[in-house]
Amino acid sequence: MKSLRLIGKSRKQAIQTMAIGTLMILGLVFSSRSVMADNEPAAVRMVPESFSTLAEGKSAAVINVRTEKIITGGGRVFRHFSRNPFGNNNPGDDLLERFFGGMPNRDFKQRSLGSGFIIDKDGYIVTNNHVIENADQIKVSLKDGKEYDATIIGRDPSTDIALIKIKPENDLPVLKLGSSDKIKVGEWVIAIGSPFGLAHTVTAGIVSAKGRVIGSGPYDDFIQTDASINPGNSGGPLLDMKGMVVGINTAIVAGGQGIGFAIPIDLARGIIEQLKGKGSVTRGWLGVGIQNLTEEIADYYGVDNQSGAMVMEAFPGDPADKAGIQAKDIIIAVNGQPVTSSHDLTGIIANIGVGEKVDIKVLRKGEEKTFTVVISKREENLAADGRVNQSSNELGIMVSKITPEISRQFKVESSKGVIVTGVEPGSEGEKAGVAAGDIILEVNRNAVDSVKAYGTEIRKVKKGEMIQLFIKRAGSGFMVVKIKKE
Repeated sequence: MKSLRLIGKSRKQAIQTMAIGTLMILGLVFSSRSVMADNEPAAVRMVPESFSTLAEGKSAAVINVRTEKIITGGGRVFRHFSRNPFGNNNPGDDLLERFFGGMPNRDFKQRSLGSGFIIDKDGYIVTNNHVIENADQIKVSLKDGKEYDATIIGRDPSTDIALIKIKPENDLPVLKLGSSDKIKVGEWVIAIGSPFGLAHTVTAGIVSAKGRVIGSGPYDDFIQTDASINPGNSGGPLLDMKGMVVGINTAIVAGGQGIGFAIPIDLARGIIEQLKGKGSVTRGWLGVGIQNLTEEIADYYGVDNQSGAMVMEAFPGDPADKAGIQAKDIIIAVNGQPVTSSHDLTGIIANIGVGEKVDIKVLRKGEEKTFTVVISKREENLAADGRVNQSSNELGIMVSKITPEISRQFKVESSKGVIVTGVEPGSEGEKAGVAAGDIILEVNRNAVDSVKAYGTEIRKVKKGEMIQLFIKRAGSGFMVVKIKKE
């Protein structure tokens, strides 16, 4: 009370004064907090309290895809697709195989699940190519329970993008395409899809990284996210916090958690437009075999930061060769756009229209030179050595020259032979046990060191005769595979 008197106030006045002072102090505290909040990074202030509004508003445009295709015969294909999708294979599988492996092959139905999203009211739907590839029947289920038969408008295996269409009775909910270039690492995203067939599952996370190369193809440029993605999410959308599509959920790391990959929508946009317009995709072709610069090569040629793509070979008669580009040239820019790696160059050229003229800047013996190149059409079945990849239709085995890029993709170390890059389901090669990643060193005891040599040896064998492939397989060593040429 004495203190109150010292300031010349009555008790009531003193209490009022103290209350006002307290409010002023609290006001200063809240004010300082507001200032701090204004100074905090946008990402901190924008942590969402709930995803429910976004999920409710956008889920209706996400669909469930069910496919069915008839697989002729059993063998390795049947065993592969009949395994438990969750990875917990029955220990008795091998025992059953020993007892029933000799049974006659039979046809069976292979069913798969995936996701997709509607991009216009007429019924166009984006999904993954691997979801609908070779399907005999495609069923699309909407959130309201309606089901439609879908037809394939176009596919692009190189980027794993497909466009399908349904015929709805009424206008459909749609998703708008956003910008994957603008989205930043650390921003919130949500994934909507049908993991393990659980339709319209919503998961949330952040963009973990951009520009990921995972060895799935020449145009790898994935968005990495920790939003939970599982089998069945394939083809579904990755959305930003405005509900715009920034990616197409496509891949996961086997055995990994919190690591999923989506195709950037800015990469997919042009492909979707081409598929909608003409059912296929046309890409530019420069006609060079390329590799990244090693530290030693970069130092040898005086290139900073190992930036550029080294030409291993300019294929005769192709655009680069016609323009004067040679082996050992280092491509550093296309139309003024810097080239940082061989992967970078592949993506840049692919997006250039056929017939367009481009200025290619190279380093040749330390000097910069510029060549004007007329881009031609890339044939998607070309191998890394510029020749037809599938050299033996009757066997169904696709082979390629072993380039540094192929070696990294298949994790092989070999400079001899040709590598199997794919085997057609149900083909003679597949039935004999040939698998992607196998290195074919000899055909009927004759060494093969190129795609052309391999094709020549295969064509020597007459129908009804036996082909013996001397193969090196990672983890298994050398083996001989026998195939009867039908």
